[in-house]
Amino acid sequence: MKTKTFNVYTDAGHGWVKVLFKTLIELNIWQDITQYSYVRGEYCFLEEDCDAATLINALRDKGIEPRWKVNHSDKQSKIRSYARYIPPVKL
Repeated sequence: MKTKTFNVYTDAGHGWVKVLFKTLIELNIWQDITQYSYVRGEYCFLEEDCDAATLINALRDKGIEPRWKVNHSDKQSKIRSYARYIPPVKL
């Protein structure tokens, strides 16, 4: 099984997985990400409770085991100030 490493950012209250938006498109999960995640530039910061699980499941379906590089801050993360991910309307 292949592996892929992702940066995870946490503060005292929450955590996010940093992933390229194009990865969400390649995995065909971009429409499944919620407004609880954030975006900045070409990156999405997937919230740890639901959206990260969507990523993990999609990776494993492709035979890729995710690995994590955790970056923790005792201060409030600046990720909270990024723009919210706006999920597309599902038809």
